[in-house]
Amino acid sequence: MTPTLPVITALQHRDPSARLRAAMHLGANPDPSTLDAIVRRCAVEPDFFVRDMLTWAVTRHPASVTVPRLITELDDDLPQARSQALHTLTKIPGSSATPGLWPRVLHLVDDPDDEVATTAWRAAVALVPEGHERALVDALLRHLGRGDLERQRRLTRALVALAWVADDAVRGAVSSADEDVARHAARTVRVLDDPDAALDDAVDEARRVAAMGPDAHR
Repeated sequence: MTPTLPVITALQHRDPSARLRAAMHLGANPDPSTLDAIVRRCAVEPDFFVRDMLTWAVTRHPASVTVPRLITELDDDLPQARSQALHTLTKIPGSSATPGLWPRVLHLVDDPDDEVATTAWRAAVALVPEGHERALVDALLRHLGRGDLERQRRLTRALVALAWVADDAVRGAVSSADEDVARHAARTVRVLDDPDAALDDAVDEARRVAAMGPDAHR
């Protein structure tokens, strides 16, 4: 039995505190032989704080080992595996330069799973190579109007981060025949024009939706 085997086993413990301690130990004592187990646990771990510690544990290993392993997760059948791999890649300096990574990230912007797609919107902004911003904006614009108000805000943040490329296209979408797209584009334009005021509007709208129900923003 290797010294790390009990710690790996502890990642399956029913107590999240025990899993958190195991993840912390693995991060503090990086061992290439444990990387696969850590990455696989990221794919199924239900507790946010444990996942966050697992992500840190992954980043403690050399990028030359972690990035290729995370790229394989981008094709996993489990949505959380794809989402966590995307998130972790944004925490590894220089990962965006990995050959072949960008097309995989861009593909996941259109993932059918809402959580994976939302994570991909943010990750793509962080990982986009120079010269590919326009293609990313075009992909993001396809999702105007998608999901609930909070998900739409996340897309807005991604588009605002690319404002120097996205501005004209977002303004053009305000005249879309699709009412959901047009409303989302209009809210995004407000953020582009006045981020502080738009934040206040977003807080007010969130309170209204909470008070009146999910259709209050329509």
